[in-house]
Amino acid sequence: MIPYGKQDITSADINAVVESLKLDFITQGDVVPRFEKSVCDYTNAKYGIATNSATSALHIACLALGLKKGDYLWTTPITFVATANCGLYCGSKVDFVDIDPKTYNISPKALEEKLIQAEKEGKLPKIVIPVHFAGQSCEMRLIYKLSQKFGFKIIEDASHAIGGRYDDYSVGSCKYSSITVFSFHPVKIVTTGEGGMAVTNSSLLADKMRLFRSHGITRDRKLMSKDSEGDWYYQQINLGYNYRMTDIHAALGVSQMQRIDQFISNRYEIKERYDSKLVDMPVIIPFQNINTKSSFHLYPIQIKYEVVGRSHKQLFHDMRALDIGVNLHYIPVHLQPYYGNMGFKEGDFPNAEKYYSRAMSIPIFNTMTYSQQDKVVDALQKVLK
Repeated sequence: MIPYGKQDITSADINAVVESLKLDFITQGDVVPRFEKSVCDYTNAKYGIATNSATSALHIACLALGLKKGDYLWTTPITFVATANCGLYCGSKVDFVDIDPKTYNISPKALEEKLIQAEKEGKLPKIVIPVHFAGQSCEMRLIYKLSQKFGFKIIEDASHAIGGRYDDYSVGSCKYSSITVFSFHPVKIVTTGEGGMAVTNSSLLADKMRLFRSHGITRDRKLMSKDSEGDWYYQQINLGYNYRMTDIHAALGVSQMQRIDQFISNRYEIKERYDSKLVDMPVIIPFQNINTKSSFHLYPIQIKYEVVGRSHKQLFHDMRALDIGVNLHYIPVHLQPYYGNMGFKEGDFPNAEKYYSRAMSIPIFNTMTYSQQDKVVDALQKVLK
């Protein structure tokens, strides 16, 4: 089976992990700060806070920005549930903004319309989380402009998008946001096995996120309520969590970051071949804005079912029967039963729902060969006849 995504692990990566196991400290050592620095150097962010998952990074980002009970967090329905759940973890209310049908990202026009109505109702969001779906940045300048007008903070969910660019800036530079979050899950562009990171240009937010990452505990005397009682002394000054990344995971990340440009180049070449080979098929290929450079974590197509005349379910079954590990990103979050219990229902976000009804993610990964890609294309041609 050709998977929709997979990790690219080399002997150098393995050696880096093995060497980390020989260190005196395999957690809370020196390797995590090295990984944080490598990501900051690449994105031009000032501070990085590595975590055990992107979900954890989203949670501490919300906490650092003061999200609490009674507040509102808005995001897109086309994302993994964690993007919305992080608001619920903080006790806030969650709502969604429909997508742009071309980019599949949050629609700035729909966002503005919803903000105007929310202002009238006194229900403006405290935080908006744009998701850079499949690796392509949202229209951050427009979203930032709305944040200045309506007073909300921005967390970029860049779980798909390390290595991407918007205008002349790296995704993660936080040019138009308070915090950006990355994921290092195995199917992502860079992996640490499991892991995530929040990056920011604010020292205050970075300090808060570090506290939330590690039980709310500090050894920084400047933050303590009284003088230290000795070299062993620490204080819990907030309610935090155990969201730390180990040095073992970070060692893999440091090694992987050395090849990130090659990863992006490989994915771009695969994307270009798909674009040319699928042009005459009854599918819609991913649209790319001229001011963005996607990192192509995913290659999502839409099937023109009105032409094909077969069901979504049947096409998935047929592709997998041909050993093509297609997937679907994502089931709109508002259609999940848990969110249905909050009052969300089918029809609330029609663009997201239409996308879901036609979407299929076909394989793309760093080590994909021409032969594997041709097999995917041949399978598509066969099932779409």
